[in-house]
Amino acid sequence: MTGLLVLVGALIATALVALVKARYDGRFRRTSHTGEVNDDVERIDAARLGQALGERATLVQFSSAFCAPCRATRVVLNQVADAVDGVTAIDIDAEAHLDLVRELNILRTPTVLVLDASGRVIRRASGVPRRDQMLAALAEMSQ
Repeated sequence: MTGLLVLVGALIATALVALVKARYDGRFRRTSHTGEVNDDVERIDAARLGQALGERATLVQFSSAFCAPCRATRVVLNQVADAVDGVTAIDIDAEAHLDLVRELNILRTPTVLVLDASGRVIRRASGVPRRDQMLAALAEMSQ
């Protein structure tokens, strides 16, 4: 009987973790609690990224060699960058840029940052974002 209770408890805990992960995985969130852009948010310049920033926005993906979801995220970012004028997609190897990973508090791969034209981090998502989520995040920046 005790074994059955432990099994049921483990199944419930697993289901709860799966629901939370599905709810938040790949969703963009604002980097400030108020949602307003200010000068206190992180800023990343082109020199630190190793590439020029986009005229309108830059999509920065932190990935790693062993990360399977990173490949799917890379495809989505490139599709969005090709579809939206002034948007650039940049892929950064997290293992090769540990100082930047620590500074930006990147806890898992893939993590996607949306930068405005001046390099301010406006949105971030952990996990694989969908194309429509990426487009919505870019559209919110225009408003």
